[in-house]
Amino acid sequence: MTTIAIANQKGGVGKTTTAINLATGLAAAGKRVLLIDLDPQGNASTGLGVDRAARECSSYDLLLGEASIDEAAQPSRIPNLSVVPSTVDLSGAEIELVGVDARMRRLSNVLDGDTGHDFIIIDCPPSLGLLTLNALVAAESVIVPLQCEFFALEGLTQLLQTVDRVREKFNARLDILGVVLTMYDRRNRLSEQVAADVRACLGATVFETVVPRNVRLSEAPSHGLPALLYDHRCPGSEAYIALARELLDRLNPRARAA
Repeated sequence: MTTIAIANQKGGVGKTTTAINLATGLAAAGKRVLLIDLDPQGNASTGLGVDRAARECSSYDLLLGEASIDEAAQPSRIPNLSVVPSTVDLSGAEIELVGVDARMRRLSNVLDGDTGHDFIIIDCPPSLGLLTLNALVAAESVIVPLQCEFFALEGLTQLLQTVDRVREKFNARLDILGVVLTMYDRRNRLSEQVAADVRACLGATVFETVVPRNVRLSEAPSHGLPALLYDHRCPGSEAYIALARELLDRLNPRARAA
């Protein structure tokens, strides 16, 4: 089982879109995937067609120790893909967990020993608070969506420093699996410049696959569908299919080494 946190404290960079469509791409490749919605906004749950009335058991219950993975996970419309939905109750979890022992290991303890999935994808909120820290402690790897705009690199250093601190104090196995460039506009020279700067700074850490700006990616959640199902031929869907393949290629050497 591989657990991946999709994290960036900056909002609007494509975290949830990446989480939904990467999970769908991996499921389409025959992998058993669980997507955990750890954002109180619940957009990943909505994007997978989980009605708010059907979220009786959620990621909030996982963190509070009131439910197991089997109780909280529910099947999605996509074969091989299940989801632990989020509710607005999650917004109060950080306060409720302040006095709890090992509060940053709540999610890790729940996921420990899970053998029912090949991949667990965690959609993090746009912050570096307790919810994101729980995801980083539980995960083996982090994927960072990075918007191809001027402020893209702002905050990235802080995120990388946070990953280093989590690795040092709580989760020695945690690493940056990759940075994925999102909202790339080939007509805009700034997108090209930002992409070039990011690759110059981070090298091979940056995925070769670039996710373009695409209307279909924005439309799909309103239909409760991943873009890969809403329009599998649109450029955004093709990019996420390629990203899933590239992700599997990156993980293969680890599997052979093991």
